[in-house]
Amino acid sequence: MAVVFEKGTVIIGNGEVLEKGTVAVEGKLLKFVGTGKNYPVSKKDKVFDLSGKTILPGLIDAHVHLCVDGSPDPITLLLRESIPQTTLKAADHARQTLEAGVTTVRDMGGKDYIDLAIRDGIESGVLQGPRMLCSGKLICMTGGHGWQFGREANGVDDVRAAVREQLKAGADLIKLMATGGIMTKGVDPGSTQFTLEELIAGVEEARKAGRRTATHAQGTEGIKNALWAGIHSIEHGFFLDDEAIELILQMKVFVVPTLCAPYHIIRAGVQKGVPAFVVEKSKSVMKSHWESVKKAHRARVPIAMGTDAGTPFNRHGENLKEMELLVHVGLTPMEAIVATTKTASEVLGMGDKIGTLEKGKLADLVVVDGDPLKDITLFQKKEKILTIMKEGQCYKCTF
Repeated sequence: MAVVFEKGTVIIGNGEVLEKGTVAVEGKLLKFVGTGKNYPVSKKDKVFDLSGKTILPGLIDAHVHLCVDGSPDPITLLLRESIPQTTLKAADHARQTLEAGVTTVRDMGGKDYIDLAIRDGIESGVLQGPRMLCSGKLICMTGGHGWQFGREANGVDDVRAAVREQLKAGADLIKLMATGGIMTKGVDPGSTQFTLEELIAGVEEARKAGRRTATHAQGTEGIKNALWAGIHSIEHGFFLDDEAIELILQMKVFVVPTLCAPYHIIRAGVQKGVPAFVVEKSKSVMKSHWESVKKAHRARVPIAMGTDAGTPFNRHGENLKEMELLVHVGLTPMEAIVATTKTASEVLGMGDKIGTLEKGKLADLVVVDGDPLKDITLFQKKEKILTIMKEGQCYKCTF
């Protein structure tokens, strides 16, 4: 028996659209994607009429922090919590994320390997949440951005050891901190942190183990160091210059802008409890951040959707605001959807399994009431998300 969605608009995820298309799911996989006349529906099939509705691949957030709760000062709170408290909250954040239509995430830095435990709990069926790829502890220099819950390392040998520790713990990818950032007091977002040699060592250790790498990189010099080191994705990219963009294109690297992070911080401000230094730094980078993304888009840099969910007022379950912000800086609605499906799947190294609606891929899909190509904000309205399916299992169905 197959579950068949018919007569709806099918957004494949690669820029293609099928009008009055059919998507059939059997078990965990997509059995058919095409026009209805090419799929003979049997009496045993469960059929849903999607007239006036849109079906698209399960959405992907390539940058979240499930251990961080989106409160006004989340890092201070994280350090005060017990491990059981943070674990329970992270599990709930995972559930909220899936219920928003996000079926896969890349967790970019957890505390005490809680992220790995949540990932394994979801895989075993104990917890409900998106598919997770986890970096374990982010790796930074002593006192560098994220030191509060990361693994501090200094020098080539120590960086190698830090990467090996994450691999031993079961990390799916490695995150290296090339520059300063907003949420760490006394650290400038544009400052260079790990040296080129340290980054090369970290990337090499990850590559030997078949793991991808990502870098927190906001300042121009740090971005270039990470690129020369062979990194797979640049996270944030506040200060991209022409040379950096050319390197990104030459090396086929992805950019994950996380526009939501400074946007929500500035919108909330100190009046809602965000620390003053966090607000001030966000204001200082906002213009350059958005201009960098616009410049990267014009140059056809591959942009993947990532939110940095967990930072102040950047709440889990509200991830898809990022799609609206991507459109605001110049992407078309279709490009924002591709960034959240096909391109994001490629960042994760999972393009052969998820990211597009194609026969044989995992049956991750979302059905929305209406046309997101005309209104990208539909994804933020929970009542408009009618169906959420991950690997053929339906987590929401309001037909």
